[in-house]
Amino acid sequence: MWDEKKVRIIDIADELGVSTATVSNVIHGKTNKISDATVRRVQEKLVERGYIPNMAATLLAQNNSRIIGVVINNHPKYEGRVLEDPFISSAVNALSDALESHGYFLMLKKTSEIMDIIPFASMWNMDGMVIMGFCEDEYQKLRDRIRIPFVVYDGIFNNDRNICNLTLDDFDGGRQVGTYFREHARKSVLFIADNQLRPDFDRYEGLCSGYGRRADFLEVPMSKGERQAFYRNVLPKYQNLDSVFAASDYYAAEVMNYLINAGTRVPDDVWVVGFDDVELCRNVIPQLSSVRQDVNMRAQKAVEYLERMKADRSYSATEKIPVQFVPRMSCGKSSKFSTVE
Repeated sequence: MWDEKKVRIIDIADELGVSTATVSNVIHGKTNKISDATVRRVQEKLVERGYIPNMAATLLAQNNSRIIGVVINNHPKYEGRVLEDPFISSAVNALSDALESHGYFLMLKKTSEIMDIIPFASMWNMDGMVIMGFCEDEYQKLRDRIRIPFVVYDGIFNNDRNICNLTLDDFDGGRQVGTYFREHARKSVLFIADNQLRPDFDRYEGLCSGYGRRADFLEVPMSKGERQAFYRNVLPKYQNLDSVFAASDYYAAEVMNYLINAGTRVPDDVWVVGFDDVELCRNVIPQLSSVRQDVNMRAQKAVEYLERMKADRSYSATEKIPVQFVPRMSCGKSSKFSTVE
C-alpha cells in the first residue's frame, strides 16, 4: 500500500515551483546547469520535509554504484547452511568491514550455479565482486561472460585472464604442522578432508613434507550424518593414532568432539589441529590448535585489487597469503603460552 506520508519528488517540485527534473538533478548531484540559489532552495526544502531518497534507484542510476557483490558457492556439503560455516562467516564479516571502510556497499548472494552471477551483477549495476568456492573452469567461463572486475578466493587455475586470485600458502601451513609433529615425536598422523583436490591436498602434501614421511589420508563423507557413522566405523582402526590434522577447523572440532565422547583424551592420547583459525578454536575445550589465515588482510587486499581492476580493466594478479600455525591446548600447549592470539 502506498505510504501517504512519504514525501515525493513531485511534492518538493510543486512547493518550490520548479520541475521534477530539477529536484531529481539536485538529489543526484547533477547541478552544473542549475543556479546556486535554486540548488540551495531545493536542498533546504528536502531537509525541511525529511525527504528520503530511494537509495537503490540513486545508486543504480550512477555509473559508479559502489555496490560490491559477494557470491558464495552453496555447495551441497553445507546442507543449506553455507553462511553458518565458521570460515565463510568470518570471511564475509571481514569483507563487510573492509568494503565499508572504502565506502562500498556489500550485497551477498549464495548460489550453486556460477552463471547465476551474471543477472545478479547486471541487475544491481555492481562495481565488482568477490567470489568464493567454485571450480577453476567456472571462473574462466564467467570471465568470458561479464566485464566487471572480480576477485576470487582460493581459485586453483592458470590465471591468464583479467582475474585477481587471492590464495593461501596451504602447502606451508601443512608443512608447519608436520614440522611441529615431527619435532614433538608424534608417531602416527592422520589427515582428514572431504576431497583429494587442491587446496586441501596441498595442505596434506605440506604436512607430509614437514613430517618427513607420508601421513595417512582419510577422506570423509560430505554429509554430517554420514560422517558420524563413518567415524564410528573407521577411526577405531587407527589404534596407534596420536595426531590428527583436519583440512578445516569445522572438521577438526567435529573429530575432537567425537574422540572425546568415545573416551579418547585430547590432548593426552591424541592431538588435534585444524585450519583457518576461526573464533571457534578459542571457544572449545580444549582450545583447538590451528593454522591461522588473516581474513582481515585478505579482505583488504580484495578491495585493493578490485580498485586496481576498475582503473585498469586488463589488470590481473595472483597472490599467496602467508599463514601461521598456532598451537594450543589440543596439542598439549597451555593456553597462557599459546602464540599469536
